[in-house]
Amino acid sequence: MCSSDENIQRIRSDSEGLILELKSTHPTSLEGRAGCETWSVDFSHDGSWFAWTVGHGIVLVVAWPPRYDRVKKVEITPESHQQDKTLKCGQTVWGLAFGPRPSKKQALEDKTASFRRESSRLVLATGLENGVIKIWDVATGQPQFDLKGHEGVPRELVFTPNGKLTLVSSSRDKTLRIWDLTLKGKKESQVLSGHKDWISCCSVSPDCSMIASVGRFDRMVCLWSLRSYTFIRNLKGNNLKTFYLLASCDFSPDGALLATAAFSGSGWWIDLWDPYTAEKLASLVDCCEMYGQNQISSLRFSLDGLHLAIVTEERALQLWELGQRGMVMQTKVDRTSNGLCCNFHPHGGVVATGTRDGHVRFWKVPRSMSSLSHLCRAAIRLSVSTQQVEALPLPQRILEFLTYRNIPEYSEAQPDLSTDEEL
Repeated sequence: MCSSDENIQRIRSDSEGLILELKSTHPTSLEGRAGCETWSVDFSHDGSWFAWTVGHGIVLVVAWPPRYDRVKKVEITPESHQQDKTLKCGQTVWGLAFGPRPSKKQALEDKTASFRRESSRLVLATGLENGVIKIWDVATGQPQFDLKGHEGVPRELVFTPNGKLTLVSSSRDKTLRIWDLTLKGKKESQVLSGHKDWISCCSVSPDCSMIASVGRFDRMVCLWSLRSYTFIRNLKGNNLKTFYLLASCDFSPDGALLATAAFSGSGWWIDLWDPYTAEKLASLVDCCEMYGQNQISSLRFSLDGLHLAIVTEERALQLWELGQRGMVMQTKVDRTSNGLCCNFHPHGGVVATGTRDGHVRFWKVPRSMSSLSHLCRAAIRLSVSTQQVEALPLPQRILEFLTYRNIPEYSEAQPDLSTDEEL
């Protein structure tokens, strides 16, 4: 099915796992050349828009109203009031993000007048090769203003999940910056310094109290206060595995876990941390050590906190359940279209992955019913720190559950889930 935008080919797949692929059209002279990578993908908070970097300074913003029928096939039915947009940025785009992002309470109730007023002007932030962050009006597809201050590539952009137009950016200039987009005519930012090399990723906790950042080569996982703009702590690896490279990080939806992707001489793995105590709770070892030097490019928690999506250079997607099941899904080995980034649809059921050739794929992910115990834990941990939980007069087993100290170590071989039929 073809879009009205000539830059996109919409391709439906008969595969059980791959439900849709969007392929960008590049001039023949640029096909396969460096500069066409999809470095970042994002959904708007209501799921109606999807944006991705298609390379060569172009960002595509497309209407995303997928309709599932009873056999879970995808039909693209663009609505008349939504039109795909091509944003010509003039520079390679390394990161992008829709804003504002509502808090969980706002997303469920949407009764806050101030949030409705701000969300009526959906914006898209794009981080450019020259260090500039360009802000776009999604409704019109027109640029609004530029944020200047970074002296290196803004690799990751994140809007705070509180309904405000506050943007956090991490850069190769070794700094993070916090921008208030509502300050008209005043584009100054709060600067967080402390990393000794490139910052490859950052994430904001759901309660907007902390920022996590990982340095690509300085072996640092840093936590910062978003309230006082100060450094909190650096998370350390254990003696058995020393960080050589750090690639990505993400907070769980309740803020009680921080996932980081790291590399040592033995391979790549995922660590799960308690950001309040700096305790390492578990590691997903087999997810990448079995593939040797296979680099992790990105990781993201699902919106319900039940799954963790991992993108590697060999596989477009792996999906892990943070419980007894371990890995529940992985795509076939595909070295021709290396995975670079991923993001979940806010309504669940779909995860998008970007590839090195400027394309984006949408995968059907297992839908899980959250248990009552998980829902209670998520509600409690969204507003209660680990120290506050430990002060409660509760049985040890319940305390371990609430603080995620019962997550198993995934060090045993996982079943082979590499066929499309098992997706």
